[in-house]
Amino acid sequence: MAQGKFVTYLRVSTKRQGDSGLGLEAQQRAVTDYLNGGAWTVAGEFVEVESGKSDTNRPQLQRAIAACRVYGAKLLIAKLDRLSRDAGFLLGLEKAGIEFVAADMPNANRLTVGVMAMVAEEERRAISARTKAALAAAKAHGVKLGGDRGATLSTEAKVKGVAAVQARAEARATDLAPIIGELRASGATSLRALAAGLNRAGIAPPRGTTWSPMAVSRTLARIGA
Repeated sequence: MAQGKFVTYLRVSTKRQGDSGLGLEAQQRAVTDYLNGGAWTVAGEFVEVESGKSDTNRPQLQRAIAACRVYGAKLLIAKLDRLSRDAGFLLGLEKAGIEFVAADMPNANRLTVGVMAMVAEEERRAISARTKAALAAAKAHGVKLGGDRGATLSTEAKVKGVAAVQARAEARATDLAPIIGELRASGATSLRALAAGLNRAGIAPPRGTTWSPMAVSRTLARIGA
């Protein structure tokens, strides 16, 4: 039985299908059947009317992914081919930091992404092996390697680490911007009211267990609000 929080994503390929509901009803039925029983909540529902030829022009899918990150939810789709025909895009979901499940193939999530992750890891190892072989050949030909490169790389690594943390914080703030906008529109204008609204919605704060006015202030500063 289904457990936890979910964000549903349904897609039809043409505007005509979107207007008529053709195809959506079957997907909604598959999602409902999957969620039948168990202890679960749906944190968001998104419907895309878009061609399946492109994985980049799917604004509703990006909103669904953002909602998954915000609520700590799984992305639930009716059919695996409704998400993407591109295996590389599925691997990108793993990098996005979310989990997904297909109602028609509940085990495909871990299996598919796991296999692709192993393929990617094998390719990484092959590149590493070729790099080591090239360095060994260069050294054998008298090319000087090393020097003080270690200290430089360490400094660069620290800078990249700080940049990565800042990038994640900014991405999180961007995900939260629409929700904060909705809270403001409903009358929550103070930092305390916004913090209370985010806590009621079950959205985890950047640190700790509950939102504080200060945490809200920092988030607003990141999104330039």
